[in-house]
Amino acid sequence: MKTVDVSQMDTLIGQSGVGLGNFDGLHIGHMALLNTLIHESRMSGLSPAVFTFTKHPDHILRKDLYQPLITSLPHKTEILSHLDLDWLCLEEFDEAFSRMSAESFVERILLEKLHARLVVVGFNYRFGYLGKGDTELLRRMGDRNGFRVIVVPPVQVNAEIVSSTLIRSYIQKGNMERVFQLLGRHFSIPGRVADGQRIGRELGFPTANLYPDPDMVIPAFGVYITRTLAGQTWHDSVTSIGLAPTVRDDGSFSIESHLLGYRGDLYGQPIEVSFISRIRGEKKFDSREALMKQIENDIEKTRRYFSVFPCP
Repeated sequence: MKTVDVSQMDTLIGQSGVGLGNFDGLHIGHMALLNTLIHESRMSGLSPAVFTFTKHPDHILRKDLYQPLITSLPHKTEILSHLDLDWLCLEEFDEAFSRMSAESFVERILLEKLHARLVVVGFNYRFGYLGKGDTELLRRMGDRNGFRVIVVPPVQVNAEIVSSTLIRSYIQKGNMERVFQLLGRHFSIPGRVADGQRIGRELGFPTANLYPDPDMVIPAFGVYITRTLAGQTWHDSVTSIGLAPTVRDDGSFSIESHLLGYRGDLYGQPIEVSFISRIRGEKKFDSREALMKQIENDIEKTRRYFSVFPCP
């Protein structure tokens, strides 16, 4: 897959099938769209391409109501790289782009730059200035300009339509089992290990203090069964998210993962924490000794989980 900046390119070589959307989370509904795009493009001799934005349009359109991301752009790019796509076409959504009409988007982007002969979108896709463009307009312009439009119907799980908004709400509630069903994989946060206060080491449970993208959605405060990718290896881990009120009173927030049996130094290294299940909510304990006892219990629960559900 080749990643290109649409604003800096003249045209793609050859004709393409284009998937349109924000694709935050790349959940099972998005994957249904992308699998349709790839299959139909390959069957028609087209290059499958995804067109999306470097930042969510709500950064510009709804600055005060902007919702955090499920996947950062680098993480989204990494996930897409494992699919049979030829192109990832990125556009910066700024004030100027937000004023582009739906018709101009089709003419200037889909036709002139991407040579689209197939366009695949979700059932509720909107585009153009003030979201005036919809799937019916896209179909009419496709009929006039020689490209086929496929509208992928909603995907439902237990009577709920899968969406980034729904998944984000479950993440913020800490319901990681439901998130897994809707995402099709465990929700994870990539980032770099920061040099924290090393309180975990003082307590006898050294932790990697994760510094994530500030635009990422954060699960509900509490303690989670997780797996942590360090280097090329996934490790069973237990992760605490919150203010650590027993050992800190400065109101600072942290994501700290204790990797079971790990003996290396991760400071400054990139890691990825994958959330499996919430053990408990955050609690302030009467003493450090009580906290240490609870951490031992959390670790034991995590070990029992992986003894029943071992990961490769």
